[in-house]
Amino acid sequence: MANLEQKLLDTIQDSFPLEERPYQVLAEQFGSDEQTVFASVENLRQSGVIRRIGGVYDSRALGFISRLCAGKVPTAATGAVGDSALELFAAAVNAIPAITHNYVRSHEYNVWFTVIAENESEIQKVVDALCSRTDLHDVHVLSVTKKFKIDTVMRVLKENGDSRPRGNDDQGAQSKTALSSSDKARIRIACDDIPHTLTPYADWGVSPDELRDDLAQKRMRRFGAILRHQQAGFAYNAMVCFNAFEGGEILAQNSHVSHCYERPAFDGFPYMLYAMMHAQSAEDLDRYIKEAADSIGNPDYAVLLSIQELKKTSFQFFV
Repeated sequence: MANLEQKLLDTIQDSFPLEERPYQVLAEQFGSDEQTVFASVENLRQSGVIRRIGGVYDSRALGFISRLCAGKVPTAATGAVGDSALELFAAAVNAIPAITHNYVRSHEYNVWFTVIAENESEIQKVVDALCSRTDLHDVHVLSVTKKFKIDTVMRVLKENGDSRPRGNDDQGAQSKTALSSSDKARIRIACDDIPHTLTPYADWGVSPDELRDDLAQKRMRRFGAILRHQQAGFAYNAMVCFNAFEGGEILAQNSHVSHCYERPAFDGFPYMLYAMMHAQSAEDLDRYIKEAADSIGNPDYAVLLSIQELKKTSFQFFV
């Protein structure tokens, strides 16, 4: 990855300019020219490092709720996606827009997916439908009892010999605000990928001023590039679950942790504190996990490695 591309990635994840000619703004910032910057960002998009550039909205502020679901799908010893039951499950999930993330993880509860809907009953309908159509069973729908951190911005430039997620605490979901029909139309568009042009907002038909207002009103968490972590250099990640009531604030300060929540324990899974951790090597990941556990008193914990990403999309609000 070229140096300019690395600098751009560090900037545009949470500071993609909300100006009519964003690439010109970036060019002035980096002492380059508009066309060179545009071509660099396009290369990152075409190579798969950037999944999309757009808005990341707060579902609760828009009147929706999100739930993490843990369940079991029978697999062969390898747990590969080639297993027919898992293939069927993946295909069913891909057909459901309400499910945004779906992973196979290294645990007896081997499938973990996220559902977004307007209420609990709608989420339960999605889960019930999956159980009836696939071999998914023993499903637990998990709410967040406390949020300590949510930050998907990944620093790609090395600092002090290290390359890590950027630590940036989330301030928590905001209460729902009244939305006009034009608000909903704009949000629907902004959840997509900006056009591949020098004037993306004009070609989108969305005003940068309105997007800045979404940020100011805290409907939107950030506007920027959403990365594919593996292609950006963070090929190793795990959901680490601790049997602890304390320590979330400490884990949230850990720059290797992108997400940290408290969730209810359930039968067969006595863990309450969840942390998503990322690294550039298996050895680094193992070390980061041990250091994190030590920082909160070494409670019992489970490491759920990400074996397969079956789905990762952005939720489309107000479709």
